[in-house]
Amino acid sequence: MYYKQLGCSGLKVSELGFGPWLTISKHLSIRKSTDIIHYAFDQGVNFFDNAERYAEGMAESVLGHVFKTLPREDLVVTTKIFWGGDGVNRTGLSRKHLIEGTKNSLHRLQLEYVDVLFCHRPDPSTPIEEIVVTMDMLIKQGYAFYWGTSEWPVELIIDACEMAKRLGCIGPIIEQAEYNIFVRERVEQEYATLYERYRMGVTVFSPLASGLLTGKYRQGMADEFRLTHQKRLWTNDFEQRLSVANTFADLAKSVGVKPAQLALAWCLQKPYVSSVIMGASSHDQLNENLKAVELKERVDASVFAQIDALYPSSELEKIN
Repeated sequence: MYYKQLGCSGLKVSELGFGPWLTISKHLSIRKSTDIIHYAFDQGVNFFDNAERYAEGMAESVLGHVFKTLPREDLVVTTKIFWGGDGVNRTGLSRKHLIEGTKNSLHRLQLEYVDVLFCHRPDPSTPIEEIVVTMDMLIKQGYAFYWGTSEWPVELIIDACEMAKRLGCIGPIIEQAEYNIFVRERVEQEYATLYERYRMGVTVFSPLASGLLTGKYRQGMADEFRLTHQKRLWTNDFEQRLSVANTFADLAKSVGVKPAQLALAWCLQKPYVSSVIMGASSHDQLNENLKAVELKERVDASVFAQIDALYPSSELEKIN
């Protein structure tokens, strides 16, 4: 495993992180979850991502049991606050919900602090000053070491950075965004200013495009339920994406690797990516994903260039 600086901080995180969004929840026992997390940790994974929303808090509770069996100093634990429940003040980034949501998450995680606390989505109803001051307070009171944003537009992140400077507060160090060959413009284009001016980094999720880049969606290989789900996600261009995914699978085969490994390696070789969040429900699946760390060093740059050309965004097309 290799480790990178998390944004502009001194914190080091494994290039592949582990997230429980679709893998660890009420559907997996604590025993099974413990086994998977311990195995990932033994393979060098130290970055474990979470959110108050995942499985209505169950994901945090399950990982909380696991974390009690591991050395805290060797873990980088994150969680995200925004969706805390159905109550009118249990959603968003108000000072009230940021503080109460963080305390609730820490209770479920059985931790005194998290390493990074994310604002899970932008909240137009809460002034940016309130968010920045509250995140600064949470860090200074020991609930977190750093804070970041997730899926925020670049203008709002810049506002937060500049507001923190003016007020003498601790600003965000990292953004967490979706990133794969189908979703690229925000990470590659929009956030360029953040990398250059503020030395921020990005952790990315959904590197396999909800499974589309695993090769399982080739004709006859995917069950009807999952295909229907994907068609709902990408109503406008599902067939195009499926065609690209098939071409991507052929490219992976020509290189002698599995599509999922190549998709992860493509994300990992981007210099602005601090860590790629993956999921796994078995040792075999985890082992296959972990091979992407070495793969990114072995794959010729021309292969990654071919991947870049498979599905360029409109802005990328203009540039090229």
